Amino acid sequence: MEEQVILVDEEDVPKGQMDKMEAHEKGVLHRAFSVFIFNSKRELLLQQRAMSKYHSAGLWTNTCCSHPRIGESNIHAAKRRLMEEMGMGCELNYLFKFTYKAIFEDGLTEHEVDHVFFGMSDELPVVNYDEVEAFKYMDLEALAQDIAVNPSAYTPWLRICLDKVITHASTAKTKNGHTA
Repeated sequence: MEEQVILVDEEDVPKGQMDKMEAHEKGVLHRAFSVFIFNSKRELLLQQRAMSKYHSAGLWTNTCCSHPRIGESNIHAAKRRLMEEMGMGCELNYLFKFTYKAIFEDGLTEHEVDHVFFGMSDELPVVNYDEVEAFKYMDLEALAQDIAVNPSAYTPWLRICLDKVITHASTAKTKNGHTA
């Protein structure tokens, strides 16, 4: 059975489910999440999407992102994918959600209500190379500057939500009291 996504309305109320690829082919609004992990130097852990990804292959993005499974909470899905993609775990805090629509050159469309989680860890990732080509750490100011100069090197969802991430990162407190 193909992976299913949770179809939602603009208020994030579930409306059914659909095969993930079909949802991306039709541009149907569905639920997603994005994880942003910071180290103690306040640098964001970025991943370069694997070259085998069906869209946005080779682009740089936040620490990890995906879709919750049917019946799975967003926080559980975020923790699961953080382990599956980056081989790491940490406490995650929900901060905000946003809705976006991005149409790709291959005809696929991401139309998502994206739930954003922050975490803090100095643990180095042990990446799953089926999902991740490479990783690096960047401070948010340098990231914003690079996106301004090289927007096509980054995923649309990262470019869209970065300002809000920067705002939240400046005020977000992690469990041990450090600012993300």
